[in-house]
This record gives sequence, C-alpha cells and structure tokens, in this order.
Amino acid sequence: MANVSYIVRIAAEVASKSNRTRRRFHRQLVANLEGALRSAGAEARVSDRWSRLFVTITTDGEGHEAADQAMRVATRVFGVHSYSRIDALLDADLDQIERVGHELYRDAVRGRRYAVDTRRAGRHEFTSRDIAVRLGGALNPYGTVDLTSPEVTVSVEVRDHRAYLYYGRTEGPGGLPVGTQGRAVCLISGGYDSAVAAWLLLKRGVALEYVFCNLAGPAYERAVTQVARVLATRWSHGYEPQIHAIDFGEAVEQLQARVTPRYWQVVLKRLMYRAAEAVATETGAEALVTGEAMGQVSSQTLRNLRAIDASATLPVLRPLIGFDKEEIVRIAGRVGTAALSARIREYCAILEGKPVTGARVGAVDREEAPLEAQLLVRAVAGRSVRGLLETEESGRGRDYLWVDEVPTGALVIDCAPAGLATTRRLPDALRIRPRELPGVLPTLDKASRYVLYCPNGVVSAQYANLMQTMGYEAYALRR
Repeated sequence: MANVSYIVRIAAEVASKSNRTRRRFHRQLVANLEGALRSAGAEARVSDRWSRLFVTITTDGEGHEAADQAMRVATRVFGVHSYSRIDALLDADLDQIERVGHELYRDAVRGRRYAVDTRRAGRHEFTSRDIAVRLGGALNPYGTVDLTSPEVTVSVEVRDHRAYLYYGRTEGPGGLPVGTQGRAVCLISGGYDSAVAAWLLLKRGVALEYVFCNLAGPAYERAVTQVARVLATRWSHGYEPQIHAIDFGEAVEQLQARVTPRYWQVVLKRLMYRAAEAVATETGAEALVTGEAMGQVSSQTLRNLRAIDASATLPVLRPLIGFDKEEIVRIAGRVGTAALSARIREYCAILEGKPVTGARVGAVDREEAPLEAQLLVRAVAGRSVRGLLETEESGRGRDYLWVDEVPTGALVIDCAPAGLATTRRLPDALRIRPRELPGVLPTLDKASRYVLYCPNGVVSAQYANLMQTMGYEAYALRR
C-alpha cells in the first residue's frame, strides 16, 4: 500500500468570504471532494487547513498513476482552483528543502528555463526569498532562471513546521461548492442550451433537480436522461439529483385544440413553468432555471419572455440570456454534453405557422384560460422520478428513435401537417397527414421497416415513437 498526497488550492471567491461563511463553504467543499473521490473508487481522506485542502489517496501499487487518475475528478469539483501532487513532505528546514529540492528537480529543469515559487505561513528563521535563493541556486547549474516566462516552475510551500515540495499544477473549475447556494429546479430538454444553463448554475453553487416535460415519448425521455446523467455524474458531487419526467401529451392535445395556433409556443412554455413550479414546491427549490437566450427563437423575445414569466411565482434564472449559440455549443463541449445534445431533437417548436413574437400578458392569459384547470395537476402527479446516480439500465444509452439516413428497403412516410411545406422531399414517400396516421397504422405491415419525416421533426418523432410502442420498427429521420 502507498499513500499519495495532493495540495488543493481553493477558489479565490471562496477564500474571500467572511470567516463564518467561509467555514460553511469549506465544509461543503470537503464533503463534495470526498464524494467525488469515492465515485472515482479512491480510498481517500481530505483535511482542511483553512487556506489549503490536503488530500491523501491510498493505492495498492508503488506508482502514482492510479492516484493521479482518481484525483482528476477534482477538475470537476466546483470550488477547487487547482491542485498539485506533493513530491516531498519535509520539516520546515532550509537546508533540507535545498537538498531534497535539488535531488527532485535537477532533471526537470535541465536545459530549460525555470523559476522557484515559494509561499510561507507561520514563524520561521528564514523568508520566502531565502528559500527561492537557496533552491534556485542549487538548480542553477542545470537550467536558466526565468521569472517571467519559465518552462518549469518548482514550488515550495512552508506552513508552520512542515514544507511541501511540488512541481506543476492541474487547474480546477473554480466557482462555488455545489450546495452552498440552495436548490433550484432546471427545465431540461436535452439540447445544448438547458444543459449548459444547468452547468452554469451548478458552478455558482446551486444544487439542481431536473424537470423534463416530455412531448415525444419514451425514446425522447431516454435521450434527455442521458444528458442529465452527465451533469449528475460529472459535475454534481455532494448530492444526488433526480429527474422528474412529466408526460405533456395531454397538455399538447388540449393546447392545440383550445389555443390560437400562433400562441402555442408561449402558452406551452407557461405550462412548463407551472409544472416546474409544482415540482419545486414539493422539493423545496427556490427558483427555476431555463436555457433561454435572448432572441434565439420566437418564444425568447423580450416581450414573450415577460408574458411567460407572468405564469411564475418563483424567480426565473436564465444564465444564458446574453449568450449566442456558438458560445453555448463551445461550453457544452467542456461540460461533456455536446455530443449527446447534438443527437436530440428539441420538440418545443410545435407551431405549424408563424408564432407570435410580441405577446401581451393579458392576451396570453385569455388564450390559456380555456385549458382544463386540473390538466397540470394530473400531469405532475403522474410524473416518473428517477435518481440520476442510479445504475443505468441496460440499453438505455442507445438512440432508439432517430436515423440519419433511410435504411435500404425501408418505407418512408411523409407526415408533414396540412399546409406546412416539407422542404425535404424523398422519392416514393407515402404522404399521410398526422390526423390520418392513427387510422392508417393498423393497415401497415409490421414486417416492414418505416422511416417518418416532417419539417420540424416533432410529428415524425411522436408517431415513430407510437409505432415502436405498437410493435413496428419505426424511426424518425433527422432533418
């Protein structure tokens, strides 16, 4: 058995808090880091020395590789600024620091530009400069001192009676420890935006529950759960988030039957906000989080957002409000959700015509009024709740619903709604309008394979999912 130790530097924003607040943040950070290391399979202990955390990982072998691999999880623990593996732990003795530092780092600085970085806390007979001069002088025969742009930085921290020698550092994510800023509910659709919005709130210390309003069936739910699971397993150390999946099928049916089409987008968003608030009330959350960005789609104009906000009593947090799509996709790559989100169609665009872009609160109130009062009560009560840290069921990660091209021999169904042009015409496609599909399905041969398509991907996904549940091999074609 071998012990490998690391020095962890705390994010400056945590260190700048008042002592009372900082103690609370430290406790949460230690708990989160311990949880992260357990999730990585490491036997570790974390000690808090106020300005630094010290991690000791016990490994079976002599090498550092296993410990270094486990410690990589610290790059995804918010509140960590950076960390370094400790190469030597010594008495706070200047001669010993010089001798051991020379043995450890002479090969590292050989033929390179180097600097010696020193920190000291406590009472000693020597200064930080004394350490730099002595160790730097010992290493001088092997390299060139360069304090401006060194290729190698050798570090020494002396804290009271102990000295820590290390070389290099690994950056952490910064931010605030998750759990220090309360709890919120995030509306998640599986696309780039909602996942990045969630990540930004986690980085600000907010623990999240996820609400998914399902417009397209089990396959869609599986895909969105995958995205939420990345946020949970990679970035949510310290608590166990859940996803609340709410079937919005009945809500969409009533909306399409009772609301003027150009208001569908805005009313749908209001229904989602109300559903999320109901979950927030049950879970003790204090705010809603969404991935909306100003002007990105029709429902996200300033006036429409005001009309949507009127349905909420909790604060609505929109961390992406000033971001453009390229920025969001770039962050999604860092988060680890980009590849999954790229495969997911978002289904909020249910409108067959031109949506309202300047909705008034009173007008939207009147449009929403004909909807059944108990509609969302039933939907929220019937939701499924799943822990995102639970073992993933076999096969849940597969993409059941979508194909990028038509397989050989498949029958193609053009299910574009009436009056909505299909920009992608495929040869030999059967033209079946959505209202005709339920009556036509029983006549289709279950021995055949089917691919459905429509302009926005909503109807095709809904009916491909329906056909799958009825025993057909059916898919929706990505646009």
